[in-house]
Amino acid sequence: MAGRVEARLAELGLTLPEVARPLASYVPAVLSGRYVYTAGQLPVVDGALPVTGKVGAEVTPEAAGELAARCALNGLAAIKSVAGDLDRVVRMVKVVGFVASAPGFTAQPGVVNGASELLGEVLGEAGVHARSAVGVTVLPLDAPVEIEFQAELGGA
Repeated sequence: MAGRVEARLAELGLTLPEVARPLASYVPAVLSGRYVYTAGQLPVVDGALPVTGKVGAEVTPEAAGELAARCALNGLAAIKSVAGDLDRVVRMVKVVGFVASAPGFTAQPGVVNGASELLGEVLGEAGVHARSAVGVTVLPLDAPVEIEFQAELGGA
């Protein structure tokens, strides 16, 4: 049975995807005490990137924001894979977003807002977090965005 968080996803017309398969020698998420740390989440949909390239060149900032929201969905799936239930998330502590940026592109915070806003819509107050948004020259598979998450859990 779906819990409160997954019911909220359904209200928003979203479904939790399968956990994205790692590209190398790591796991999607690790549980350490009360905290879940995810690996960097790419905006993978059905095992593939829907678009590649640099934000501000091949990818618009608006499209990149939508990709960042997809990273957040993938992050929630990774968190659930080790937490068992997303209702255990009491705080999304930190979000670190990497944006593959064309030269001169400086709107990385706006791109990563796609993930932050989705977390707020889905988790409410528990989705409010500290955040970094970093511009980089290239990401794995030429992804426009990669985001990692740190969440605090409560309950059993």
